[in-house]
Amino acid sequence: MRKRTGYVIAIAVFGGAVGVATVLVSLAPEPDMHEPPSQIPYVNTARIAAGTGPIPVRGAGTVRPGAEVDIAPQVGGRVAWVDEGFVSGRHVHAGQTLFRLEEADYVFGVREAEAALTAREVALLQAREDAAIAQDEYERYAERQPGKAPTRPSPLTLHVPQLRAAEAALAREEAALAQAKLALSRTGVTAPFDGVVHDESVDIGQLLAPGQSVGRLFSSDAVEVVVSLSDADAALIPGLWQYEGEDQGVGAVVIAEYGDVSYAWRGYVDRADASLDAETRTIDVIVNVPDPFAPRAPVASAASRDTTPPLLVGKFVEVAIEGLVPDDYYRVRRAALQADDEIWVVRDDGTVRIVPVRVLQRIDDDVYVTGDLEDGLLAITAGIRFATDGMAVRTGP
Repeated sequence: MRKRTGYVIAIAVFGGAVGVATVLVSLAPEPDMHEPPSQIPYVNTARIAAGTGPIPVRGAGTVRPGAEVDIAPQVGGRVAWVDEGFVSGRHVHAGQTLFRLEEADYVFGVREAEAALTAREVALLQAREDAAIAQDEYERYAERQPGKAPTRPSPLTLHVPQLRAAEAALAREEAALAQAKLALSRTGVTAPFDGVVHDESVDIGQLLAPGQSVGRLFSSDAVEVVVSLSDADAALIPGLWQYEGEDQGVGAVVIAEYGDVSYAWRGYVDRADASLDAETRTIDVIVNVPDPFAPRAPVASAASRDTTPPLLVGKFVEVAIEGLVPDDYYRVRRAALQADDEIWVVRDDGTVRIVPVRVLQRIDDDVYVTGDLEDGLLAITAGIRFATDGMAVRTGP
């Protein structure tokens, strides 16, 4: 009887547990259903842009003067006068007298040369008269010798060497006078071209020797920038080694920063070195910048400035040269250029097309290439490390 009662209780407990479990399961919320993630990789892309105009060739260099000379007297003496404009940083004009030396010694030299020349002129007149007399005497002597063939007279008899010596002496004194006048004119030292004075060091009373440098003069008509380029970049400049100056039309822009403002000067490629640098294996291209002291507007908008700076000698600048203009080329983000010079393009159906390209130029974040591309195509810049032609990718929502 007790066993039966135990079985009944066990069955009742089990049935109750099953009922409670059934109720709990029926009250539980339904689990959320999610689609499995796509196995197609997601990629970042950038638009390919068709190139227009010349491909820029970028470089940098230091400004140097187009012409540079030492200011030095050709004769010696004591400084008697100095132009107030002959100081470092000032502009001077071609032919402007910068300073003068004392002239007294050279004036005396001119007078001595003039006196010596006058004496030689008298001596030449005497020699000519003596030669005429000698010729007349010889002719009368020959007439008094009837029946005899006249002998040829000696040059000394006719005073020919004496006359030539007098003429040579006169020419020597004329040259001495010209030299004395030239030395007198050189007591005034003038500027050979329009320029800017640099490192001037001369004062009144200073004693100078011939050839003693008292300053330097930089040409203000133009400056030069030497840009070191790789042979690949230099090859993008049309007619570089056949270049003859500004008329060829290969332009350049020189950009210099002063404070937080950038200024630009227009220039042109003047010439290129005919050899590679032995250490850097680069080619020096010389860009000429005319009128470097003319006012220039800032490259970008900035606070107004009372003055605009010149393109100073020694300034480090950036240079952009107008390169070749290919028939068809494209500008692509640098990140889109893959190994072995390939671009992975996304087709309209979301598959990859691998396009081999030829790289023309790399500038900042862009590359300029030629190949089987079109304007507006999407190029893969990130998201996958390997790709095959026809591979499916996702490019966006």
